[in-house]
This record gives sequence, C-alpha cells and structure tokens, in this order.
Amino acid sequence: MLPGDGVGPELMHAVKEVFKAANVPVIFDEHHLSEVQNTASEEKLDRVVDSMKESKVALIGKIHTPMEYKGDLASYDMRLRRKLDLFANVVHVKSLPGYQTRHNNLDLVIIREQTEGEYSSLEHESAKGVIECLKIITRAKSQRIAKFAFDYATKKGRAKVTAVHKANIMKLGDGLFLQCCKEVAELYPKIKFDTMIIDNCCMQLVQNPYQFDVLVMPNLYGNIVDNLAAGLVGGAGVVPGESYSAEYAVFELGARHPFAQAVGRNIANPTAMLLSASNMLRHLNLEYHSNLISDAVKKVIKGGKV
Repeated sequence: MLPGDGVGPELMHAVKEVFKAANVPVIFDEHHLSEVQNTASEEKLDRVVDSMKESKVALIGKIHTPMEYKGDLASYDMRLRRKLDLFANVVHVKSLPGYQTRHNNLDLVIIREQTEGEYSSLEHESAKGVIECLKIITRAKSQRIAKFAFDYATKKGRAKVTAVHKANIMKLGDGLFLQCCKEVAELYPKIKFDTMIIDNCCMQLVQNPYQFDVLVMPNLYGNIVDNLAAGLVGGAGVVPGESYSAEYAVFELGARHPFAQAVGRNIANPTAMLLSASNMLRHLNLEYHSNLISDAVKKVIKGGKV
C-alpha cells in the first residue's frame, strides 16, 4: 500500500476500515513516498519497488508531482511506473446509479500507454529562451499497448476498439502509433476497429459518449481523456483505475488527483479507492470479498445515503 499525497492517506484509512469490517484476508505492507512532503528518496523508491515485486500487486494513491524544477525531470511517480514497466493504464468509466449526471448508463474503457510519449522526461534548453520537449513513440511499445487493448476487448466481451491519435499533425510519431494499431487490429477480425483524432474525440465524448467502447491512445492524450471521461460519471472521486505490466498489477484512482484542499475536512470521496480495492481483490481471486465491497458501495450510492 502506498497512500500517496493529498487525501490519499484518508482514502486508504477508509479502505483499511472496510477491509477489517469485511474480514478481507489481506495484509498491507505500507510505504510512504512523497515529493511534496520531502519524504521521497531513491532508497525509499527501491524499497517500494522491491515490495511490489514481491507481492506482484499494489494499491496506491496519487503521488503528487510538484511543478517546480528541482534538477530531475522524472517524477517519482514516473520512475515507479518505469521500474515496474507498468505500460498499460486502464480506466473503466461506468455510471453509478444514484449519481445524477448529464449522461446515464455510460460504460466505456480508456487504455493508455504510460511509459513513453510526452512523459519521457526529455527536455532541454537548446538556446536561450527555447525549450525542446521530446515525445518518444516506438513501434514495440505501440504494438504492445494495441495488443493489450484488443486482448482486453476480447476477454471482456467488448465489441469495438478506437485508436485515438493526432497523426494528421504528428505524422511520424502518432503516425507510427496509428499504423501499429491498424496492424494489430487485422489480427482481431471479430473486434470492430476505428480511429479518431484526439480533439474530435474529446468533443465526441462530451456530445455522445455512447458511441465509444474501448479507446486506446498514447500517454498525454490518455491522461487528459481519463479526467474528461471521469467528469461524465461524477468526477475523480468515483472512477477506479489500474496499471499493468507483464508481471505486476497496480490499483489506483482512475483520475489521478491529490485533492489536497480537502485534507482533514472529511469530504474526500472514497468511492474510487474502494472500487479500486475491490478490483484488486478480484485480481487476487478473492471474488466473494470483492463483490461484498463493490455491492455495498453501489447500494449506498443508489440509496442516496451520502
């Protein structure tokens, strides 16, 4: 368990209380890693990584990244994901009966490649007043995330995968990503495949989100669309997320937000973290406890007991 920053510790406290009440047979190895509280170090990061490698699974809060440049472009959050090769971020955006939103009965999945792209930590000042920020797109990682998306769609009984891109402008970088998605799509003839430019995708999500099923996209677009889509069903407090490598699974918030202004006010919404914890239990084959928690959360929300 990695509580993270902002309301993360409060959300994890709620998880531990619920796990205790439900007699969940899980023991947490808790670690603390925070750049904003100056408790982060390479030594602590290595301990977190070692713990995750041993357990193969983790529940984490948002590790907030300060905006100030302090000599290292890679945040601890990014380093953690790279060390574990957590290449696939999955956010299942689904309406919860009881939350009044503009769109009802939404059910879509956003799959984001999160180990390269714009978040490659490659920035430099090429001339005074001129900053170059490099975006990295590789064939290997584009094919890997595309295959993950189609495998996910197949396993979950989904009908369509949409590749989101900006290949009309970034013809080589996003062009490569798009080409890889097209090549992988040919291997899954039973899954419908289409493509959409990122700006149009954002508009379409707001206007008619029902047209989407599974969306796959590079890093930055996924970060933005995760948050946009979360807003369609109630906000950052209600959408769980998860990240995968070939070996490890990390369960977290779908829209990563520390919500620092809510600390100590008893107003932080634990729904997303509880649902994420429930998904973790399902991943661990603790189906009974997973359903017990998720059903209880949904029952409380549907009954308006909030």
